[in-house]
Amino acid sequence: MLAGIKVRSQLCWRALMAKDAGLKAYQQALMPVIDKPFAEAELLAIDLEMTGLNASFDQILSIGVVPIRQGQLILSEAQHKLVQIEGSVGQSATIHGILDTHLDAALTPEQAMAWFLSVSEGMVLVAHHAPLDLAFLQSGLQACLGEKPRLLAIDTLLLEKQRLLRQQEHLQEGCLRLGRSRARYGLPVYAAHNALIDALACGELLLAQVAAMGGATKVKIAELLP
Repeated sequence: MLAGIKVRSQLCWRALMAKDAGLKAYQQALMPVIDKPFAEAELLAIDLEMTGLNASFDQILSIGVVPIRQGQLILSEAQHKLVQIEGSVGQSATIHGILDTHLDAALTPEQAMAWFLSVSEGMVLVAHHAPLDLAFLQSGLQACLGEKPRLLAIDTLLLEKQRLLRQQEHLQEGCLRLGRSRARYGLPVYAAHNALIDALACGELLLAQVAAMGGATKVKIAELLP
């Protein structure tokens, strides 16, 4: 209960402070979702591929999203968008496989951010190591809209860290990576560094985590948020 009140207060304040009408509507649309059981809420598993890990100067290359509705991944509504950048992808191509030529018909950053706000409105974001993805999205929105929003997301890495710390005192290096976390729930191995596949993998991990916490009808969204 207290967690829900805290998050709603944060969203109310962010909506009040937002100058852009789209950002204001985005924050307001999340308020009714916070106290809902997981099974009744709409969520959006997301993942980004970037040219690097510093949101201050690296750029978003692709965004993958998979909706979660009534405790199920909606694969028919999954989307993957490539995003134009300034300059070249450089050596980062060896990690994500996205080449400069792949971006010829990609969305502009402005189009990508408008699409992201539209597709995610009223949906709670889900990401593995969410602060990294949110930092890039917030920087992208700031560049396009002139103001930096504070986005909210369920972090499957943080949930797994909290669960493991309740079971053991020390965590092994690398144990919180997406693949290692999925393996503990018996989930299959997927190829990494594709935004859509990683968004799907993150969504599946969250479903397994929620099931372990008591099930989609008992766990509320506020309990999952940082």
